[in-house]
Amino acid sequence: MKDIDQLLREMTLPEKAALLEGYQSWMTNAVPRLGIPSICLTDGPVGVRKKADGKGSGAIGLGRSLPSTVFPASVSIANSWNTDNAQRMGRAIGQECVGYDVQVLLGPALNLKRDPRCGRNFEYYSEDPLLSGRMAAAFTRGVQSTGTAACAKHFALNNNENYRYMCDALVDERAARELYLKGFEICVREGRPRAVMCAYNQVNGVHCSQNKWLLTQVLREEWGFDGLVMSDWGATVDRVKGVEAGLDLDMPGGVWDNRKAILQAVEQGALSTAALDRAVANVLRLVSDAQAAPAVH
Repeated sequence: MKDIDQLLREMTLPEKAALLEGYQSWMTNAVPRLGIPSICLTDGPVGVRKKADGKGSGAIGLGRSLPSTVFPASVSIANSWNTDNAQRMGRAIGQECVGYDVQVLLGPALNLKRDPRCGRNFEYYSEDPLLSGRMAAAFTRGVQSTGTAACAKHFALNNNENYRYMCDALVDERAARELYLKGFEICVREGRPRAVMCAYNQVNGVHCSQNKWLLTQVLREEWGFDGLVMSDWGATVDRVKGVEAGLDLDMPGGVWDNRKAILQAVEQGALSTAALDRAVANVLRLVSDAQAAPAVH
């Protein structure tokens, strides 16, 4: 693949807009004209879940998946207080990703357990942000030691499943930073995941997918994250505001109105070329890193 700056100069506006959304639910869009390949993303924190047809039919889908190892749930790993176990588990899952030609694993999941009714508690580590962060960082290092990119999720304050598509998490800044964000901060600083997935919910009235305080100020400027930010599947609300806030990749994609909104916003001057190119560069960097990474079995 060519140098990213050169690709940005050569890409057309429609190609850039296409690159910022997914393809067939679990892939990124390719640009064959410029030699930009598609890469594969798949769940998850406790084992590889790649659809047997290689494409997927939706965000969750009940179709057949390829055989893979079912590892202990994250809560069980965290109960050991053994980060070496978490790292070994991440490496083993990363190796299966390599075997199935998966470039991005959608994990670790590290929201805090704040309600026993949360349907995702099994794949979250703990109610303690320090333990969650250290386990997630170790898992991330394990996954990425194989050349597979890890994607920390769901950023942030996604602590219940009921109404998670629309709920508004109201929190003061101290509680946010000391509890709900601390695990993510540890994971980002110590694990260096190459991707982060934003959550469905709102935080203090602003959806995570277009929350500049979360995605740019805290994640990038304060914590030094330099990877790609993607949406949870269907979490995008206003695509243009999302790009401006720091959301790079819209998953699962295939929403023409989102792509059209980017095209129109750039053509009308409502979205700067600099903001668009920043998002495109982050996607290109993830694709380039996936190509360059040594596949470790």
